[in-house]
Amino acid sequence: MAALHHTLVLSLVVLMSFSGIQISLAARHLLQTMPPIPTLPKATLPPLPTMPTLPQATLPPLPAMPTLPKPTLPLLPNTQIPSSLPNIPTLPSIPKVTLPPLPATSLPSIPNAIPSIQTTMPSIPFFSPPPSK
Repeated sequence: MAALHHTLVLSLVVLMSFSGIQISLAARHLLQTMPPIPTLPKATLPPLPTMPTLPQATLPPLPAMPTLPKPTLPLLPNTQIPSSLPNIPTLPSIPKVTLPPLPATSLPSIPNAIPSIQTTMPSIPFFSPPPSK
């Protein structure tokens, strides 16, 4: 476990040493002074082989569809709908209830001590592009 801890600390030290501003500037300088990348010739691919023609399979004819006898359904029983609906009893009336008025309460005031949140992004000087020559 200690070896893993030492390896992690060593890798962080190496990472921090390579992230210095001088190393970043040197890498940018190397990228700007590199010769242009030569264009390579385009590779030509061989033509694809032609697809062979497969023989067509001949299927036997389908058998004739058998005819089935039509089933006879029994008649449904006749339902008689009554011509007049039975009398529905009336619901008893419920007396209306009046509630007493609520006491008047005032809402607490919110103090103006809430800090404002910064909405603008500060500029970071080392993210600006390098000066042109």
